[in-house]
Amino acid sequence: MGRGPSIENRKNAEDARRGKIFTKLIREITIAARNGGDPATNARLRMGVDKALSANMSKDTIERAIRRGSGAEGADDMQELRYEGYGPSGVALIIDTMTDNPVRTVSDVRHALSKHGGNLGTSGSVAFQFKRLGELAFDTSAAGAEDRLLEVALDAGADDVQSEAGQSVVLCAPENFEAVKKALTAAGLEPLRADVVMRPENRVAVTSETEETLRDLLDWLEELDDVQEVYHNAALAD
Repeated sequence: MGRGPSIENRKNAEDARRGKIFTKLIREITIAARNGGDPATNARLRMGVDKALSANMSKDTIERAIRRGSGAEGADDMQELRYEGYGPSGVALIIDTMTDNPVRTVSDVRHALSKHGGNLGTSGSVAFQFKRLGELAFDTSAAGAEDRLLEVALDAGADDVQSEAGQSVVLCAPENFEAVKKALTAAGLEPLRADVVMRPENRVAVTSETEETLRDLLDWLEELDDVQEVYHNAALAD
């Protein structure tokens, strides 16, 4: 008898998490579609659609988001806003949002930071510590997988491949992301994740106490409806 509610609660939590992921993906597609509703000629839209399909979003939902963004279903008032700031112990943070209410969003972000010993910074205060890069992660635990990935990735125009503990990360310029991803998948190498991100130039070591507070902050920020992505420069244990 006692197992029913537990299973139901887990399902409800999973549904809520899935719903948040879908909301963020729909916003990304909607914003991207403003620059053209054809994924074949709009790289950002193509990336958003790929992520949505990987998350098992229906094609109908994707197409509705594209129509909304391209103006086919009325005006869309979403804005992209980036906030820069500091978390506990001065950890640098970049918080990318999409919102129809900037006053609400900045208030929510500022509150989250202040509750965890951080603060909001000015534009450019931490961005110099990050670089925009294409990032594709692969499982390379099998024998020979790392060498194979390195060969294909560099031939396709990647800048670097970093490997550690059975996983490799391919890094490339944002403008080469699509070509690199296409070459890797054509070679039968499916990424665990693939996106254009703000990658820190250097990771900073933090204490276990700071790490715990930072993880709480990251969870808090990612729960905010308006937050799309959060980047930081702390070296956290996996």
